[in-house]
Amino acid sequence: MKYFATITLIGKDKSGVIAGVTQYLFQWKANIEALEEQVLRGQFSMTLQASWVTDAFPQKAIHDGLKKLATELHMDLKVHFAQKGQKQRMALFVTKETHAPEAVLAAVKKKQIGAEVGIVLSNRNDLKPLATKLKIPFYVVDFKDRNAAESKTLEILEKERIDFIVLARFMKILSPNFVWRWKNKIINIHPSLLPAFPGASAYRQAYEKGVKVVGVTAHFATPDLDQGPIIWQEAFQVKSGESLSSIVARGQAAESKCLVKAIRLFLKNRLDVHWGRVFGV
Repeated sequence: MKYFATITLIGKDKSGVIAGVTQYLFQWKANIEALEEQVLRGQFSMTLQASWVTDAFPQKAIHDGLKKLATELHMDLKVHFAQKGQKQRMALFVTKETHAPEAVLAAVKKKQIGAEVGIVLSNRNDLKPLATKLKIPFYVVDFKDRNAAESKTLEILEKERIDFIVLARFMKILSPNFVWRWKNKIINIHPSLLPAFPGASAYRQAYEKGVKVVGVTAHFATPDLDQGPIIWQEAFQVKSGESLSSIVARGQAAESKCLVKAIRLFLKNRLDVHWGRVFGV
């Protein structure tokens, strides 16, 4: 049986962190499959993927040893274990728009997405009935204090054994501190218009400027907000004299289609991210 671990360490930049972790894993006969590290304004982050082929996997012992090592290095540790063939658990982050989460939930129900929705999390109560109807745990986290909100969210994700996150029109900005812990595990959908318009009123801004092509982008979330590695894109021509409401409706349909496609690609393990670009699509 093959087992996997994704290990994330975050803390003040210092020497010896990578060597310490890799040497520890080699003691447990791990195969290091990927390693990425980044330093931004003195803050160090490392994401490492390791695997084992074994009949008896000492998960607790490996985790406890990594936790002890992280404490000695004064680093914050996140470890996620998975078994080959195991169905992944998704956290659906929402706010109040229904089109994106409804499309994802419908695709899961039709088995077009080979994952289960473990939780729905929001900064508001608006979409609670959507989760309640499907008997999915619904969490409300107040984001007025972002640090406290993100700490609470990280605890929920750990408790619910979440594998990856989908931002289905979640209208709150996640900090680098949060995103680093889920590197290349957060999928976002964004109305990327030509030219690009920021904020929640992207379609209205595009309409007022008279754009001729509307596009949407599914991408991995990074500290650079909506500039993360692109997974999939959709676009359509604006019809002559088309109303704003029509553009918004068509744009939301494109968002839904694009987001579902991106999740399917992610789950098929066809994606590889190098230097901010996605390969393998």
